[in-house]
Amino acid sequence: MSNSPDANGSLPSFSSIKPEEIEPAITRLLDDNRSRLNDIVAATGADTDFEHSILPLEELGSALHQAWAPVSHLHGVANSPELREAYNRCLPLIARYETEISQDERICKLFQDVAKRIDGTGRQAERRLLELGLRDFHLAGVDLPTAEKRRFKEIAEELSGLQARFEQNVLDSMAAWSHHETNSKHVSGIPAVNLEQARDAAANAGLEGWLFKLDQPSYVAVVTHADHRDLRRQFYRAWATRASDQEPSPPEFDNSEIIEQILRLRHEAADLVGFASYAEYSLASKMAESVDEVMQFLDELATRSHEKAAEELSQLERFAGQALAAWDIAYYAEKLRQDQYAVSDAELRPYFPLDRVLAGLFSLVERIYGLRIEHVDDVDVWETDVRYHRIVNDDGDVIGGFYTDLFARPQKRSGAWMDECLNRMDWPGVQQAPVAHLVCNFARPTTSTPSLLNHDEVLTLFHEFGHTLHHVLTRVPFPSVAGINGVPWDAVELPSQFMENFAWAPEVLPMISGHYRTGDPLPDETLQRLRASRVFHAAMQMVRQLEFSLFDLRLHGEYDPARGSRLARILEDVRNRVAVVRHPEYNRFAHAFSHIFGGGYAAGYYSYKWAEVLAADAWSAFEDGGTMNRELAERFRQEILEVGGTVEISDAFAAFRGRAAQLEPLLRQSGILPATGSAGPV
Repeated sequence: MSNSPDANGSLPSFSSIKPEEIEPAITRLLDDNRSRLNDIVAATGADTDFEHSILPLEELGSALHQAWAPVSHLHGVANSPELREAYNRCLPLIARYETEISQDERICKLFQDVAKRIDGTGRQAERRLLELGLRDFHLAGVDLPTAEKRRFKEIAEELSGLQARFEQNVLDSMAAWSHHETNSKHVSGIPAVNLEQARDAAANAGLEGWLFKLDQPSYVAVVTHADHRDLRRQFYRAWATRASDQEPSPPEFDNSEIIEQILRLRHEAADLVGFASYAEYSLASKMAESVDEVMQFLDELATRSHEKAAEELSQLERFAGQALAAWDIAYYAEKLRQDQYAVSDAELRPYFPLDRVLAGLFSLVERIYGLRIEHVDDVDVWETDVRYHRIVNDDGDVIGGFYTDLFARPQKRSGAWMDECLNRMDWPGVQQAPVAHLVCNFARPTTSTPSLLNHDEVLTLFHEFGHTLHHVLTRVPFPSVAGINGVPWDAVELPSQFMENFAWAPEVLPMISGHYRTGDPLPDETLQRLRASRVFHAAMQMVRQLEFSLFDLRLHGEYDPARGSRLARILEDVRNRVAVVRHPEYNRFAHAFSHIFGGGYAAGYYSYKWAEVLAADAWSAFEDGGTMNRELAERFRQEILEVGGTVEISDAFAAFRGRAAQLEPLLRQSGILPATGSAGPV
């Protein structure tokens, strides 16, 4: 498998990855790593030090990451039956290897010995790497008896496969559904660009009319704009039942039993290492100190948001003149937003062509951080419309790069994300610049129209670019604590949510907008109306996120193997507590909740709100000091973006903001509290 970058940090050769070669190559690499690991341990003695013991381990981890990251990435963006099969075969091999490493008493002792040697020195990054490493050894069961260690390893392997199957079932259930429409009255209201895509899809299938797939852009377009209520209902049901026991999702993709197995295994793993629940286990590596602290945080947000959210729904139903079902909310909300602020998706999209948004975003980064972003040709990619960009600093040095993969397609999972392609490495004899994958699912250009974004999609792009900057701008030389690594999961969204604020700023909106036909700027009046709409239904959005967060935390915190998940009961309890929109009985949102069952947010979905408090408070400094304040931006870069996991995030935030984070800026930003002048000292 010719996909591993060389020691100089060359980019992966995606086109060289052949599914049949993946498992043998990964197996050889893991065996080689094990052999090299034994050599490293054997070479240590009384003079054990960081350079000769820990850095070689970092290189082993990097070798595995460089080989596996491209495969994992392709599994998410260019899935095929052959690739999926190879990916699934490798997952338990990698899980077994990683658990072996984290349970190896020899390596744990090596970390302990090196930590003693540098304790009290000024080598912050080294000390933090060792501190977090020792924590993770204990969380992986390094102290357990042999039989329990073995069981923990078995659980890790089984979970890796189950979590992959969960996401694959979601993807397959979406691909299995489509809607063929021939009645022009039924597609009334749907934006022209989406209709053109559906018409092209129908023509490619030899059909008349329109063929809609269950990708995210199509779903959002229909439930937000389709005048035909039954079409909205059909799309809502297909989306809300993905990978479940409810029609129209095919039964072979039902995630019900997988959810039960995942929760059972997570609980067992947590119990093995001495935690009462997987929620407690999850929080052992996060910024929040306890499950009770997180519950109090979520309860406070719910208490302060629920009344406002209920008022927003009541106003929406008065506007609609009827009680609204779940598939009506987005449709009437869009019409009410247009009525209140005279701004609509249809009006805004022509002013946000993707290329203009990207150019403005890159220009913004140059103004506030002094960085140039340059497109690079002749880079091996996995899809023809994927682009590679390098980031160049004031001195002309290339400090990193990123790929953009921005359009939806059937072989690609839904949503948006940033992932690590290469991690920063910088010590004598080893230099590698960080590289990221920035992935979204926007509507493709058509023969007559470029990809046009609504403002929510602009926010998504800025969000993922915030993650990208966090990864690429790190100054930490060691992969384990560089970029997003070592950052508590409930703080990792700080840079991304902070970045979203620029997409609302009056100084930035003209930079990222311009009519795709005429080039005319977004009219000032429209710009002001768009900005005013920021608080529109913010409380409803708040309680929706709290619903997800509380459900996740309770599901993992209250799990009892004798009772099972009690999935439906907990969800109903949470909805009775915080939700204002009622969903039909067949709604199975948990069966496609990949964040917690397929990704890294298990017992941690609250992280979005936790980090949003940090982000809103950080942004309030720019509200006081100026959006384009280069000095402030440099401080944010130095104190937050560059330090990776080497500094406690509470200390890093205080170093930037001059104090601990406060809740009020988020509540003001959401319109739940009235806006004021200064949000506090800078």
